[in-house]
Amino acid sequence: MVNEKMVVHETELKRTIGFWVALTLVIGTIIGSGVFIKPASVLGYAGNSSLALWAWLFGGIMTLAAGLTIAEIGAQIPKTGGLFTYMEELYGRMWGFLSGWMQTLIYGPAIVATLGLFFGALVANFFQLDQGLVIWIGVASVVFLTVVNMIGTAYGGFVQVITTISKLLPVAFIIVFGIIQGDASVSNVVVPQTEGGNFGVAVLATLFAYDGWILLANMSGEIKNPQKNLPRAMIIGLLVVTFAYCFVNFAIMKVIPAETLVGLGDTSSAEAARILFGDIGGKLINLGVIISIFGCLNGKIMTFPRVPYAMAERNMLPFSRHFRYVHPTLNTPIGSLGLVLVLSLIMMAFFDAEFLSEICIFVIYCFYIFTFYGLFKLRRQNKERSYSVPLFPLVPIIAIGGGLFVIVSKMISTPDEAFYSLLCVALGLPVYYLLRHKMD
Repeated sequence: MVNEKMVVHETELKRTIGFWVALTLVIGTIIGSGVFIKPASVLGYAGNSSLALWAWLFGGIMTLAAGLTIAEIGAQIPKTGGLFTYMEELYGRMWGFLSGWMQTLIYGPAIVATLGLFFGALVANFFQLDQGLVIWIGVASVVFLTVVNMIGTAYGGFVQVITTISKLLPVAFIIVFGIIQGDASVSNVVVPQTEGGNFGVAVLATLFAYDGWILLANMSGEIKNPQKNLPRAMIIGLLVVTFAYCFVNFAIMKVIPAETLVGLGDTSSAEAARILFGDIGGKLINLGVIISIFGCLNGKIMTFPRVPYAMAERNMLPFSRHFRYVHPTLNTPIGSLGLVLVLSLIMMAFFDAEFLSEICIFVIYCFYIFTFYGLFKLRRQNKERSYSVPLFPLVPIIAIGGGLFVIVSKMISTPDEAFYSLLCVALGLPVYYLLRHKMD
C-alpha cells in the first residue's frame, strides 16, 4: 500500500453522482456502436449461429466476472482514478504511473477521438452532408460535450441518462418485435466462416464490444456511498448489457436468416429494423446508433479525465498544478478535462486514432489482470468489506482467465500491436524517473 502525502487543494471533487447516473455510466460507456454493427462479424468468426450466441454470452460472463472483481476492489479503494489508483495502491507508485500514463496520453484521448470521428461520419451520412464536414462535426461534438462536463458533472450525468435511455429503445424494439415476428431458424445454422475466424476470435470480438465497463471506477471519488452504489451499478449495468447483446443478436437472427446476415457487415441491425418497421425503421436505427455513439462519447469524456486528475494530485504529470485544478464554483476538474480535449483534437487532426486505441488494448488488459489478482492481495489483508465478490475465488479466476485470453489472442493475431503497446508503456519509464523527485 502506498503511503502518500496528500496535496492540499482549495477545491476538491465532491460526491455528487448517485446510483442512477452511475448505472447509466456503466451501460452508456459500454453500449456504443458494437450492439448495432457487430452481429454479422461475430457470426462470421464463429461460423455457426448457435456458437455466435454462445460467444456473446461467454463475453458477457467474462466481463461480468471482471466487473464483480473490480467492484470489491473499488469498494475498498473508493478513490478517483480507477485502474490507475488500484495499480498504485496494490503494486506501488511506478506501476500506477505506467497504467495512468497509458490511459492519459494515448488510450483515453484515442478512444475519444475515434468516437468523435465516427459520430461525425454517421451524422454526415444520415443528413447527406459533404464528407469534408466529418472531422468538423466530430470536433464540435467533442468540444461541446467537454464544455458540458466542465459546466458541471450533473449536466454530463443528465446527458448520460437521456442518451442511455434513448439508445436502449431501438435495442428493445428489435428484441421484442424480432422475437415475436421473426421466423428464421436460429439453432446451429452453418455459415461461411471469416478467414482466420474461430470461436475464440468471435469471443474476442464481443469482448471489445463489452469494453468500457471499468470506466465507472474512474469516478469512485465522486460517487455517493461508493461502497454500495459502485458494486450495485456495476452488477446491474453489466447484466443489462449482457442481456441486450445476447437477445438483440438472437432477435436479428430470427428476422434475417443467418446465411444472409453474415454478408451484411455493419448494416445488419439497420436491415433487421427495415424488415420489421419498413424504410423508416432503418433510419430510426441509424438515428439510434448516432445517439448511442453520442452517449458513449459523453461517458468517455466524463470519466477519462479523472485519471490525469488523480495523477496530477500526486504530482505525477508535468504541470500537475494545472491538471489537478478544480473550478471552485462548478466543482469540475477543468484542467484534466482540457488536457484530454487537447490531446483528442490533436489525434483527430493528425493521427489514426483507431490504430492508437487498438495498440493500447493489449497493455490495458495486462493491467486488468494485475488488478484482478490484486483482489487476492486485499483478501489476505483481512480488511472489513462492505461488498464481497460472490463465489470467491471462482469469479476473479474467471476474470483473470478472460484477460489472459485477450492477451494471448492479441499476441497471436496482431503481434505488432502487442509490441507497440509495450513500447508505449516503456516510454513512460524515463518520464517517471524524471518526475519521481516531485511526486507526493
